[in-house]
Amino acid sequence: MNVVITGASKGIGKAIAAGFAADGNHLFLCARNEVNLYNTVAELQVKYPDSTISAKTADVSGKTEVIKFGEWVLDKAGAVDVLINNAGQFLPGSVYNEEEGLLEKMMAVNLYSAYHLTRLLLPNMMRAKHGHIFNVCSIASLQAYANGGSYSISKFALMGFSKNLREELKPHNIKVTAVYPGAVMTASWGDFDNGKHRIMEANDIASMIIAAAKLSPQAVVEDIILRPQLGDL
Repeated sequence: MNVVITGASKGIGKAIAAGFAADGNHLFLCARNEVNLYNTVAELQVKYPDSTISAKTADVSGKTEVIKFGEWVLDKAGAVDVLINNAGQFLPGSVYNEEEGLLEKMMAVNLYSAYHLTRLLLPNMMRAKHGHIFNVCSIASLQAYANGGSYSISKFALMGFSKNLREELKPHNIKVTAVYPGAVMTASWGDFDNGKHRIMEANDIASMIIAAAKLSPQAVVEDIILRPQLGDL
């Protein structure tokens, strides 16, 4: 399969890329940090030689770079089987005191990137009447949290985008899955000590996405909700 993953150089995105690479798929990855991105490509290519991995640096918070990445994918891959809109950013704050412009920043990274890339890749998927789109939302899409501010607002919006897409694409045989992870051990948690396994690992999220992608054509997992066993933090 041709698999497109945004935000693929670390954390959940890298774990997803590793899972699909292990099955010998063709991967098309992007991330903001060029060094991290190409180190990830080299690492995965050595570990999974049966997979073909291509990458392009892109800051998907900007529409122009999203479009360039999408056009690069279409030029190299043509049809896309799986699109994983994983790129996202968390910056804490409350509506009444967060820095000016934070809403625009969160919407650009967490919603608009998925919106613009999906729109660009959809025509080929619709012609093929085949494909699966995963949008990595958040538990913050389902439940407001203190200090969530614009991040939570943007993730609620991504949930709405996912639900709308699901209805629109049913007649075109394209699946849409919204993924709602709780706390996951990624860079967002800084130096958090997870020695007691209080929060989830990135591979937990990746495993569920890959399993959902392997279902029969007539089955779709619409929502994947994962939380730490002991509950949210």
